[in-house]
Amino acid sequence: MNITTTQQNASTRDPQATDVRAMSIATVLFFMWGFLTCLNDILIPHLKGIFSLNYGQALLVQFAFFSSYFIFALPSGKLVDWRGYKQAMVIGLIVMAAGALLFLPAASTASFPLFLSALVILAAGITCLQVSANPYVTNLGPQATAASRLNLAQAFNSFGTTIAPFFGGALILGAIQASPEKLQSFSTAALQTYREQQASSVRLPYLGIALTLLVLAVAIGLIKLPTTDFTRDFRPGELVGRAAGSIWHQPYLLMATLGIFVYVGAEVSIGSFLINYLGLPHIMNFPERTAAHYVSFYWGGAMIGRFIGSYVLRYISTGKALAAAAFIAFCLVLTTMATGGPVALYSVLAIGFFNSIMFPSIFSLGLAGLGELTSKGSSLLVQAIVGGALLPLAEGHLADRVGVQHAFIIPAVCYIYIAIFGFVASRRKDIDQDPRHPSHTATAH
Repeated sequence: MNITTTQQNASTRDPQATDVRAMSIATVLFFMWGFLTCLNDILIPHLKGIFSLNYGQALLVQFAFFSSYFIFALPSGKLVDWRGYKQAMVIGLIVMAAGALLFLPAASTASFPLFLSALVILAAGITCLQVSANPYVTNLGPQATAASRLNLAQAFNSFGTTIAPFFGGALILGAIQASPEKLQSFSTAALQTYREQQASSVRLPYLGIALTLLVLAVAIGLIKLPTTDFTRDFRPGELVGRAAGSIWHQPYLLMATLGIFVYVGAEVSIGSFLINYLGLPHIMNFPERTAAHYVSFYWGGAMIGRFIGSYVLRYISTGKALAAAAFIAFCLVLTTMATGGPVALYSVLAIGFFNSIMFPSIFSLGLAGLGELTSKGSSLLVQAIVGGALLPLAEGHLADRVGVQHAFIIPAVCYIYIAIFGFVASRRKDIDQDPRHPSHTATAH
C-alpha cells in the first residue's frame, strides 16, 4: 500500500500497546459521524410532515444516506491506499462539511430532492471516515483486543447518537406542523411558503455542523499521527498467518459483510421508526418532541453497552458475546411486537443496549487475519452498511401495509442471522480469539 501519512514512530511502535493519542483523535471522528447519522431520525418525521410523505417515502432519507456507503466505499478504500489513512480522514471531513452546507439551499427552496442530495454527499464523507478510521483503530494495538478498542471508539459514536435527538428535537422539531387535512386546503403558493418556513429550522444546526467539521479537518491535518502497517509481523499466537489473494476467498469476511448489512438495517430501521412508533395510541401516544427524547435513550443504551463492551471484550470471546447480545435483541423485538404501553416502550429502548457491541464486533471479526487485504476488506464491510438504506425502506413499505409495530419482524430476522454468525465465528481456529492469552497482555484503553 502506498501510505503517505507521516511516518512518525511507525517503525518503533510496539504492536502490543495501544496508541492513546491516535485513539483520542479517532474517537472524535466516531462521535461526529454518529451525531450526524442520528440526526436522520429527527429529519424523517420532520420532512414527513412538511412534504406530506407516507412511511415508504419518508424512509428515502435513510435510503439516500446509506446508499452512499455502497457507492463510495470502494473509491474510499482506493483513496486510503493512495493518500493514507490520515489524509483520507481529512478529505472525508471536508466532503461532510460540503454536504452539511447543502442543507441551506435545500431548506431555502423547501426541496425534498435537494435534501436527499445533501444527505448523499454528507454520507459520502462519512463513508470515507468509516473506511479509514475503523481499520485504523483495529490496528492501534494487539489483534486480540481489536474488538475492545473498536467498541470504545464506537461508544463515543454512540455518545453522538445519544445527544443528537436532544439537539435535533430542540432546534428542528420545535415548530408546530399543520395537519395533512389543513395542508390540502393550502394554495400552491401558500403550501410552498409553509414548507420553506418549516424547513428553515435546519439551517442553523447544519451551518454550525459544517463549520465544526472544517475546523476538525484543519486540526487533524496539522496533527502528526502514526501510520498503521497491516502487513507487520504479529507476535506468536496473535495471528496464524496472513491472508493473501482475493477478499472473495475469505469466508469469515463474507459472513461478516452480510452481518454488517443486516445489523445496520435492523438498528436504523428501529431508530427511524421510534418517534412514530412511540406516538401510536396503543404504545405511548407521545408527541414528536417528547418521543425524540426517548430516541436518546435508545442510542444512549448503545453508548453504555459499548463502554462496558470495551472492557468485557478484553476477557471473553467476541463471537460468543455477539451471539448472546443478538439473541437477546431478537427476544426484545418479539416482546415489543406482542405488547403495548410501557412494556413495549422499555423493550424497544432496551434493544439499543444489546445493539452496542454488534457493529464493532462484527467488523473486527471480519477483518481478523486479513493482513494486507485489510483495506479491501474494510471497504467491503463499509459497503455493507447499505443495509441501512434497503432494510428501513422495506420496513417502511411493510409498515404502510401492516403497521409500524408488526413491521419490526424485519429486524427480528436480522438478529437471528447475527446470532448465528457470532456462534460460528466463536469456533474459528485460525486466529487466537482469547484476549487473556499470555501474548496478549491487555494494554488497550
